[in-house]
Amino acid sequence: MLKLYAGLAVVAIAGLLGGTALVAWQQRSNDPFADCRSSAVAGGGGDIGGPFTLVDENNKTVTDQEVLSKPSLVYFGYSFCPDVCPLDGARNAEAVDLLKAQGLNVTPVFITIDPERDTPEVLKDFTENLHPEMVGLTGTPEQVQVASRAYKTIYRKQETGDQYYMMDHSTFTYLMLPGIGFADFFTRDDTAEQMAKRTACFIEKS
Repeated sequence: MLKLYAGLAVVAIAGLLGGTALVAWQQRSNDPFADCRSSAVAGGGGDIGGPFTLVDENNKTVTDQEVLSKPSLVYFGYSFCPDVCPLDGARNAEAVDLLKAQGLNVTPVFITIDPERDTPEVLKDFTENLHPEMVGLTGTPEQVQVASRAYKTIYRKQETGDQYYMMDHSTFTYLMLPGIGFADFFTRDDTAEQMAKRTACFIEKS
């Protein structure tokens, strides 16, 4: 089911970001970040990202402008996730450290899609285990849904009748740049080294 959701999200994002191959090629010729992107399809993501109001791991209400005040890697997941989210989170954290070694300051951001269990206290423990600078965000189900829709992510609760339910969800990581917004996205196939290289390219050209 997770693969199905990831596949659906790929189709949705590809449609939003690229349009036809001809349009993507035309946009790429005027794209200052063309050399940084993994493909022409990634160009022009004006529909990705948007305003949100959430609660951070210190129980403080924050907005997207406060959280994304510097280059950020944004990921949607949940702390009870048995493998995918911790692995992706650790990969993102490694990319942030690789960038820091180059003198580039990037914020790793983890937005829960499971606010029922992911309280600020739970997220604080989860994010601190992944990276000391990772920002964990939760909120009401409605607030989380607003953020998810802004980033075109997909998630669904598996109803089990107890507290041990799983969540189906898309697994993209989004590169957001201050003053620019959405720059590119990374899939689970991208390594920390690949993420760091592409992210550094965007930062240096921005």
